[in-house]
Amino acid sequence: MAESMKGLKRSHRCTEVSAAKLGQTVTVMGWVQKSRNKGGIIFVDLRDRSGLLQIIFEESDCGAENFAKAEKLRSEFVVAVVGRVEKRGGAVNENLATGDIEIRVEELRILSEAETPPFPIEENSKTKEELRLKYRYLDLRRPDLQKNLMMRSQVATLTRQFLAEEGFLEIETPMLTKSTPEGARDYLVPSRVHPGNFYALPQSPQLFKQLLMCSGYDRYFQIVKCFRDEDLRADRQPEFTQIDMELSFVDVDEVIDVNERLLQKLFKEVLNIDIPVPIQRMTWQEAMDRFGSDKPDLRFGMELTDVTETVRGCEFAVFKNAIENGGSVRGLNVKGQAGMPRKKIDALVDFSKDYGAKGLAYLAVNEDGTYKSSFAKFMTEEELSRLVAAMGGEKGDLLLFAADKNKVVYDVLGALRVYLGELLELFDKNEYRFLWVTEFPLLEYSEEEGRFTAMHHPFTMPMEEDLSLLDTDPGKVRAKAYDIVLNGTEIGGGSVRIFQNHVQEKMFEVLGFTKEDAYERFGFLLNAFKYGVPPHAGLAYGLDRLVMLMARQENIRDVIAFPKVKDASCLMTEAPNVVDDTQLKELEIEIMKKEEN
Repeated sequence: MAESMKGLKRSHRCTEVSAAKLGQTVTVMGWVQKSRNKGGIIFVDLRDRSGLLQIIFEESDCGAENFAKAEKLRSEFVVAVVGRVEKRGGAVNENLATGDIEIRVEELRILSEAETPPFPIEENSKTKEELRLKYRYLDLRRPDLQKNLMMRSQVATLTRQFLAEEGFLEIETPMLTKSTPEGARDYLVPSRVHPGNFYALPQSPQLFKQLLMCSGYDRYFQIVKCFRDEDLRADRQPEFTQIDMELSFVDVDEVIDVNERLLQKLFKEVLNIDIPVPIQRMTWQEAMDRFGSDKPDLRFGMELTDVTETVRGCEFAVFKNAIENGGSVRGLNVKGQAGMPRKKIDALVDFSKDYGAKGLAYLAVNEDGTYKSSFAKFMTEEELSRLVAAMGGEKGDLLLFAADKNKVVYDVLGALRVYLGELLELFDKNEYRFLWVTEFPLLEYSEEEGRFTAMHHPFTMPMEEDLSLLDTDPGKVRAKAYDIVLNGTEIGGGSVRIFQNHVQEKMFEVLGFTKEDAYERFGFLLNAFKYGVPPHAGLAYGLDRLVMLMARQENIRDVIAFPKVKDASCLMTEAPNVVDDTQLKELEIEIMKKEEN
C-alpha cells in the first residue's frame, strides 16, 4: 500500500551523493532498478534521472518493519529512503558515479507499487521500438533516453542565453494561421466560427518573423513547434522544433558570424568540443560537382570525378546517349576495392536504381594491371586507359560510373558515396565536420507544374549580380541562401530576404503568380512592405536534428519525448483518431467514405 511523503523532503538526487558526504544522513527518492535479497541483507539499486545509487537494508539498522517492507521491493517501485552514507562494503563499481559509496537505510517508505513492466528499463534496449513507443512513459525512464532529453534541454537553455546576450528578443508567433500552399502540405484546422474555413498550422514562422522586422524589433528568436504533413524519415517528424531567428540591417556574413559563435558555445559547453571558426564555406555548385550532394559529409574523401570529356566520342551507348542528351558521365574511385565480389557490385547497382539510375557501370583495375569491367568491350584499350587515368585509378581500385541527366548523376553518386563511406567505415563516427553551403539556385523547374518553383521560398533574395537573369535565364539565378551542414546532415538553413518591392514583384512573376495571386496569398506581408522595411535575413535550425547529431543517435525519435511513427501516428495515445459526430456537426464537416471499386 502506498505511503505518504509527509515529513520527508528529498535532500539529494542519487548521484549528488558522494564520498564527500560520508557519515551524513541523506534522504533520496526514486525507482527501484533491481533488488537482491542475500538473506539478512538486501541490496537495492535506486534510480532517478541523475543515475544509480546502491542502498542496503539490514534489520539491525532499519528495524523489522522497514526490513519487511524492503523484502517486498520489486522493479519500478517508487520509494523514499533515509540513511547514512558509507564507503561501499564490496568492490568499487568503476562504471557508476556513486560506485564507491552506498546508503545504509534507516527508514523506507514505499510511495508507489508497480506492476511488472512489459520490457526491462535498461540502456540500449533490445525491445522492439513499437512496444517501447506504446509504453513511451516507461521507455522514457531509460537512462540513455533521459540523457538525450537532458542534453536537449541544455541546448535550448544555452541557445536562449546566447541569443538574449546577442540582443535577440524572444517573441511568440501564432499557431493558427493562414494556409499559403507553396511547399510541403499544411496541417489544416477547421474553424467552428467560420464554417468552411480553415486555419493552417505553421510550417515555419517565416512571414511573421519578417513582419517583426518590419515592426522594428531588429533581432527576433523563438524555439518553436512547426508542422509539415509530409512523409516521415529517420530524421523527420510531422511536428518538429525550430530554433528560429531573424535579424535586421545584416547581410550573409553577419548571420553566419552569430551562428558560428552559437554553435561554438553549444558544442563547447555540452560536449567540451572546440569548433574551429570560421567554418568552411562551399558554393552549392562546388558541393554538387565534388560530392553529388548539397549536404556533403566531409569526414571522408571519395569525391566525384567528371569524365564527360574523357569519354566523349566513345562507342559505349550508355555514356554516348547521356552526353548527347545534355547530361554527364561521372565516377567514384573506391580505393582498394577491385576485388569486391560481383554479388556486392550487383547490390550497388540495385541501390543506385533507387535513386533514379538505369544502371551503374563499373571497372576494376586488377593487381596485374588488367581490367574487369561491365563495358570494356565497347571501348578501346586506349580509351579505357585514359578513363582510368582521369579517375586517378591505380591497381586494386574499383571505379563506378553513372551516366544520365546531371540531377540523376548527382543523386545516384552522392547517395552511393555516403553508402560506401558507411559500408567501408571510411570515417570516424566521433568526428564533427561543419560546412556552410552557399549560393543555392534561387529556382528549380518543376516538370509536373510546368513552371519554376522557389528552392527555398518566394522571399529569398537573388544574388545582386544575377538580378538581370530573372528576365533572361531564371534557372541560372543564384540565391543569397545558406545551409549549415554537419556530417552530411542539414541542421539549419536560411537566406537574406527580398525587401525591395520591384524585386519581390519580379520574383512572383517568374514563379507564375499574377499580382492578384500574390496579394491573395501574401497580401498582409506585401502591404506591410509598403511602410518601410529594413534589409533583413534569417536562419532556422532543426533542434531535433541538431540534438540527434550531438547525442550521436541514429534516429530523431530518440531525442523527442513523445514522437510519432512513420505513418504520423502516436502509438501511445492512438492519435489521430475519430471524433464525435457532435463535434463534426458543430464544424459543419461531414466525413465522406471512399467507395470501393
